[in-house]
Amino acid sequence: MIHLPPLIADLALILIAAAITTLIFKKLKQPLVLGYIVAGLLVGQHVSLVPTVSDEENIRIWSEIGVIFLLFSLGLEFSFKKLIKVGGSSSITAIVEVIFMLSLGYLVGQLMGWSSMDSIFLGGILSISSTTIIIRAFEELGIKGQQFAGLVFGILVVEDLVAIVLLVLLSTLAVSQQFAGGEMLSSVIKLVFFLIAWFVTGIFFIPTLLRKTKKLMNEETLMVTAIGLCLLMVVLATQAGFSPALGAFIMGSILAETTQAEKIEHLVKPVKELFGAVFFVSVGMLIDPAMLVKYALPVAIITLVTLAGKTLSTCIGALLSGQPLKTSVQAGMSLAQIGEFSFIIAQLGLSLKVTSDFLYPVAVAVSAVTTFTTPYMIRMSAPFYEKISALLPHRWRTALNRYSAAAQTISVVSDWKQLLRSYVVNMTIYSVVILAITLLSYYYLLPLINIKINGYNWGRVASALITLALLMPFLWALAFRNISSQASSNIWEQKKYRGPLLLVRFSRMILAVFLIGFFMDRFFSYSVAMIVTAAIIVLIFVLRHKIQTFYNTIEQRFFSNFNAREAKVGNINKYVLAPWDAHLAVAEVRPLSPVAGKTLLELALRENFGINIALINRSGQKIYAPDKHERLFPGDIITGIGTDEQLEKFNSFLEPISVDVDLQQQDTDPIALRQFLIGNKSRLSNKTIRELGIRERTRGIVLGVERQGRRILNPESGMHLQEGDIVWVAGSGKKLNAFIKEQQGAN
Repeated sequence: MIHLPPLIADLALILIAAAITTLIFKKLKQPLVLGYIVAGLLVGQHVSLVPTVSDEENIRIWSEIGVIFLLFSLGLEFSFKKLIKVGGSSSITAIVEVIFMLSLGYLVGQLMGWSSMDSIFLGGILSISSTTIIIRAFEELGIKGQQFAGLVFGILVVEDLVAIVLLVLLSTLAVSQQFAGGEMLSSVIKLVFFLIAWFVTGIFFIPTLLRKTKKLMNEETLMVTAIGLCLLMVVLATQAGFSPALGAFIMGSILAETTQAEKIEHLVKPVKELFGAVFFVSVGMLIDPAMLVKYALPVAIITLVTLAGKTLSTCIGALLSGQPLKTSVQAGMSLAQIGEFSFIIAQLGLSLKVTSDFLYPVAVAVSAVTTFTTPYMIRMSAPFYEKISALLPHRWRTALNRYSAAAQTISVVSDWKQLLRSYVVNMTIYSVVILAITLLSYYYLLPLINIKINGYNWGRVASALITLALLMPFLWALAFRNISSQASSNIWEQKKYRGPLLLVRFSRMILAVFLIGFFMDRFFSYSVAMIVTAAIIVLIFVLRHKIQTFYNTIEQRFFSNFNAREAKVGNINKYVLAPWDAHLAVAEVRPLSPVAGKTLLELALRENFGINIALINRSGQKIYAPDKHERLFPGDIITGIGTDEQLEKFNSFLEPISVDVDLQQQDTDPIALRQFLIGNKSRLSNKTIRELGIRERTRGIVLGVERQGRRILNPESGMHLQEGDIVWVAGSGKKLNAFIKEQQGAN
């Protein structure tokens, strides 16, 4: 008789169970995630109604692969660049939420009579939301493109990064019984170092690799290459001491900057869905009904605390970061659950033998219950916002709108602030690159080159020379590259600031000298390193022009790769958070689209869909704020402004498709959506929109005015602006920034 491995039989069982339950849940119009968890409960060892899985360890391995592909797909959709654009709000919200839930979890544990260590770990368990649960819920509800989704995904990524630091902190606390700030700081520095090194290296090499091999790649080879790169980054992240999920997300974010991102996402989707199903089934297998009954009261209390606490803390954090009330409420109710990282934290307490045995099953039970409630919380978020908005006093709503507008309005950036920010970014990035090259050469290149002549190891000299050649352009960029030239010139013109400016410039050179010394000390003795360091500094100064040329080539390649995907859609920030639920969205006019060949007047998009067209990108030619007689042609990439509902209807009418075109030209003036406040005694007050020449000065259109809590959409050009008005304009990013900065300086 042929022997069948248990893994195949188990896989058949869980997939058949998942298929049956999901069909039932689909018929009942319920989220499929719930069906997967029920399937896991049925085939798990705690329920004997149907055959059970014989080897749970193999299923857990498959579920880990599911987490990897889920995070990889998330990275493909939300690249580093997009995350940076919502990073401020996401970071503030995530930090407020994590601190709040850590404190609340500890307090609840103490009130239930648990030990201090159980209470601390409970706070950690409750502080991290489930990325995989939310991704799947958003996909099934079809709301990934809505305004608040970008904020939620940003918060989840920040939470995952915080969770890594939290694991280190809890491990140290469990062992030493005291907080170790040094180890936590070391973990944060290590994380930042690897993120920068992986990102810079990945953006420089991977898009180039895909572009050079494009003609050789069919769908099969592209999928194999993408998955191979994903798993390679998973291995690297694990060896560096981070989670596999973080590595998968990083590679997805790097590939998201390539022009092949949409195609890769399409090819990987079936793989992600298969392994993702196994992951959610494995979550259901961990549920023990008997344990739920035994600890029913703590599970109920912690579940209520999770739902209320995470909703409230996330909403408060989002409001503090300047988000509108609706976005804040929707984000808070979307994040009201715990998941995979909570299991890891609970398992850590068990493995270190510092928590009670009941904590892990309680965490799993709360995760299962909140997983069931997540889709309903997301669905109820919009109606719940409407009720809150109706109950809030008018002056409170006005105050929240003004705070949100003030928080998102562009502020004047001083020359010193701009210069110092540029210097910090420059010094951080190039220091990481130099250290990474040095350490890689020391640990991997040096052992490979073993050339001994007359007893002396010349391989060490050869390794040092190769490493120095690689370091030269980055050492020059760190020490001599011109940064923020306009801001630097403005400061230099003020003679009293020349001393501090020279000191700041000199600090870059000192850092470069230190890194050269570090590099030489890896390969030679201290005395030799001192002498050679001085020689290298002189060599860099003498060859600075040739090194600069070589560096410019490297920098051009990096930014060409970094902006390749964005260039083909006009460099539009489609995740900008706008007022009244309106935001930017990009679509492409295909040859058979009903809009092709028609003017904007004929289409009446504003009347039919409530959509404003802010930009038409036609083969690189940008038409800002097109007039009503402008026609749309096949291949046009258009930027529309509207609410989630309006954009969804418009996209259904337009039916855009993606075109795989490599455009290398970098867009330096993106369309932008900005708001500004008519301040006290502003010279804009009591003038009409036409008199101010906003359309001509910004190449833009005025989308709306908020006056004393009343919203005026698409105002006429003859409307007079008044003190206290919040004005929203879409137009040329550079001209809008200059216009608003000018008005702020005049107030």
